[in-house]
Amino acid sequence: MGERRFVRVWSTASAPQGELARARLEAEGIPVLVKGEAGGPYRLGGMDLWVPEELEPQARLILESPPGISEEELAALAESAEEPEELEPGAGEGDAAP
Repeated sequence: MGERRFVRVWSTASAPQGELARARLEAEGIPVLVKGEAGGPYRLGGMDLWVPEELEPQARLILESPPGISEEELAALAESAEEPEELEPGAGEGDAAP
């Protein structure tokens, strides 16, 4: 049987930031494993968010995009991330030091 592998996609020293990131991922249907979360009512200390390996690209895209982005905008970002940027003719010429 294949075990489900998890990868770390987010690490923060702020528990509130970690909770927000976890909520964003879970809202998109991505299961999240939290490690390093300080317990108790004051939640001090850092936390790491781990997701299933096969969902890592989607998780990173969600975390790197601004909150409140639409699905269409997210799809456009995903497409542009897959396509290499083309340099305009002449770009970069003359930038080298003699």
